[in-house]
Amino acid sequence: MGSYYIPSNQLKGESRILYIFTTKALIYTAIGGLIGGIFYLVFNALGMKLVGVIIMAVLAVAGYGLAMLKMPTVGTSKLVKNVGGDSIDEIIKNYAIYKKNKKVYSYAVPRKEPTYSTDSLGIEKALDGIRGTSTSDTKEEK
Repeated sequence: MGSYYIPSNQLKGESRILYIFTTKALIYTAIGGLIGGIFYLVFNALGMKLVGVIIMAVLAVAGYGLAMLKMPTVGTSKLVKNVGGDSIDEIIKNYAIYKKNKKVYSYAVPRKEPTYSTDSLGIEKALDGIRGTSTSDTKEEK
């Protein structure tokens, strides 16, 4: 068997820009920067170039944070147990899907209404004996 070269893993990830940007973080930062660019153009037209640059930078950092920050797993609350370790954009996406698909199911079960007849209890006959009249003898029948 001959010898062969085993590549080292020291240069892994060198293709990423500045090693802090993943592809997703770069895309979110660019989108935040583009939205901030619209504000920059508006404020530049109004003569407030510095305000436009600041807003553009804040939106770019917000896009980066949205893609890279993860929900901490420290704590015992129900929220941390459910979403701990997920990135913020995944949490927002899952929440939007949950709100969109939130359905309330109700089942219409046909129900037969009970008949409340007093004949089976004998109340009418007992009352007839007390009143001295018959329930079948009404004014309309006479």
